[in-house]
Amino acid sequence: MFDFLSQKFSSIFSQITGKSTLTEQNMQEALDKVKDALLAADVPQELVETFVIDIQKEAVGQKVLKSLKPGDQLIKIVHERLKAFMGSDTLQDFSFQLPATIMVMGLQGSGKTTTIAKLMHYVLNQAKKRNKKRNVLCASIDFYRPAAIDQLEILAKQVGVSFYRSSKTDPVAAALDIQQYARQQGFELLFLDTAGRLHVDQGMLGELRTVDLQLKPRYKLLVLDAMTGQESLNVAQAFEQAVGYQYAILSKMDSDTRGGAAFVFRYAQKKPILFVGIGEKIDDLEQFYPDRMAGRILGMGDVLTLIERATDRINESEQEVIQASFMKGKLNLQDFANQLDMMSKIGSLSQIAKYIPGMNSMNIPQEKLEKGEAELIKFKAIINSMTPKERIVPRLLDGSRKQRIARGAGVTLADINVLLQRFEESQQYVKLFKKFGRRGPGMF
Repeated sequence: MFDFLSQKFSSIFSQITGKSTLTEQNMQEALDKVKDALLAADVPQELVETFVIDIQKEAVGQKVLKSLKPGDQLIKIVHERLKAFMGSDTLQDFSFQLPATIMVMGLQGSGKTTTIAKLMHYVLNQAKKRNKKRNVLCASIDFYRPAAIDQLEILAKQVGVSFYRSSKTDPVAAALDIQQYARQQGFELLFLDTAGRLHVDQGMLGELRTVDLQLKPRYKLLVLDAMTGQESLNVAQAFEQAVGYQYAILSKMDSDTRGGAAFVFRYAQKKPILFVGIGEKIDDLEQFYPDRMAGRILGMGDVLTLIERATDRINESEQEVIQASFMKGKLNLQDFANQLDMMSKIGSLSQIAKYIPGMNSMNIPQEKLEKGEAELIKFKAIINSMTPKERIVPRLLDGSRKQRIARGAGVTLADINVLLQRFEESQQYVKLFKKFGRRGPGMF
């Protein structure tokens, strides 16, 4: 997400960060590079001009060049403008009001049906954090795409929510039948999947408009494919004029999209982005926080989102077990394996790296991250091939034991030695943790 922009911006501003002097010339050079980066990210030229002019005006007004740290001051202004562009007034910790019908719209291929599954998973997870349960129903009136309704039924089972298949074949009649069923059965939330087309056409919009008038849904969400760039803005405009919607969801933000659509959507459409899809799994959905996204673009990372992902995906008992190991100041290989499992729950190395401050400026090749990911999978296979005693007492691993483990895991002796080397390195961090953990028990 925003990898292209983040790499560009990190490269631009790394040259002026912390500088005690900044001239009008090199400030203008930096802003020219910002302009080029945004244009390359598929941001419309008129919006690029607006963005840069706003920064220039604010920089002059705050007398950046004469400030104590002009480079840092300029970056702060850019950060604030990024937040404003992407919607600094976006709702925090969004939740759906109950009861509600939620009408989900979008073009065919935008990831609309999968996004509904992610939204339902989000709702259930949000309720679970509050020790509550949600009675959720989903249904589809997409009679045009083969197997669309079957796909939603499969996803509903995967998420753990109810599914209803209407016997009606007319989309409007089916929508009314579905809503009536939801009310009769006391469902708190109804997610309605609507039909899409490969492109905007009046027939689709007319049908959606009629469904909207008949159902009067509390929420209308528009799913947009982030890979379509500026075209997504045109699609959003067509839906807004014909049907209207409150929030947008950008799918496929984990792709090689350059992020231009997300960057300007709030400013151009005057509609907030509510969520972004960042993968294929049902928990690969993030709420869109403009301040956090601005930080990512500028290479500042997003530690808050990383912590939230860890909290959501790693249960409390797992956290307590690994914390106890850290506080002892020593790990065994079983603890090491548990760490690897917890990290894989948070995401791949590529995903995690995007949240860590300064990672983009390091320009770590994707191939290297993928190699590291493959190494972690190998490590888990090696540890799984050990006996429980070998995991707890690694010094037992002599030559013959290593050969047995290598055969069981399908690896080489060199791979086992690399694992043991990494394990020894991790022990040093654990000793540091114990040292500082005594000063602050809440550090973990």
